[in-house]
Amino acid sequence: MPTPTLRCRAAFISDVHLGTRGCQAERLLEFIRVLECDTLYLVGDIVDGWKMKSGWHWPQAHNDVVQKVLRLARKGVTVVYIPGNHDDRIRDFCGVHFGGVVVARDAIHEAADGKRYLVTHGDEFDGVIQHARWLAFLGDWGYRALLTLNTHFNRLRRLLGLGYWSLSAYLKHRVKNAVAFIDRFEEAMADEARRRGVDGVICGHIHHAEMRDIAGVAYINDGDWVESCTAVVEGFDGKLQIVRWHEVRAAYGEAAVEALAA
Repeated sequence: MPTPTLRCRAAFISDVHLGTRGCQAERLLEFIRVLECDTLYLVGDIVDGWKMKSGWHWPQAHNDVVQKVLRLARKGVTVVYIPGNHDDRIRDFCGVHFGGVVVARDAIHEAADGKRYLVTHGDEFDGVIQHARWLAFLGDWGYRALLTLNTHFNRLRRLLGLGYWSLSAYLKHRVKNAVAFIDRFEEAMADEARRRGVDGVICGHIHHAEMRDIAGVAYINDGDWVESCTAVVEGFDGKLQIVRWHEVRAAYGEAAVEALAA
């Protein structure tokens, strides 16, 4: 089977959480290796500054992700870094260029079909982050514990010859309060896009990849590289779609795709 190549006009990734054990850096390396784009948006929580306070987990794969992104910038790809809540200290450097990567609070992306999208992480529209930061830290601790359980769960599935399945995502979207929170977040993001006079919004933050129309506004969430390993890409016709990397790996064969990141 031929080596996959993902050619697109723009790509959007967020919620990588480099510096944590939950980060699936190896899968992200595979994705970056096949990616050919003009513009790459890093839509927040790329590096986990919260985890730094209790000690980072930084294996070689995490360093490789940083190096490959910088290499894309050196090759002429426009790389825009929009910080989130876990890497919010980088917001102090908005407008600054680092190795060809420009830091911005948010951005307006104009697609090939002329549609305009607000690109922002989304934490500023999360009431818990804004008004109960202590609760956000507590929730982050519980979430990382759930991700650890998810890792062991999927290790057992591999031994049984089964593919990846996110236990944490399943539980999150079966809980009524979590579903209600996601709905409120999506509505808030659509309202902000409407206020800015754009056609849609591309964001991250809640680790739930989604594309839907909310009262005439396009809501697009690129997901994460902790649970779902998803990204959003824009084709040369301006159409946006979600790439679910675990499905790509299954389609091409895991061994063949893993060789790309070697």
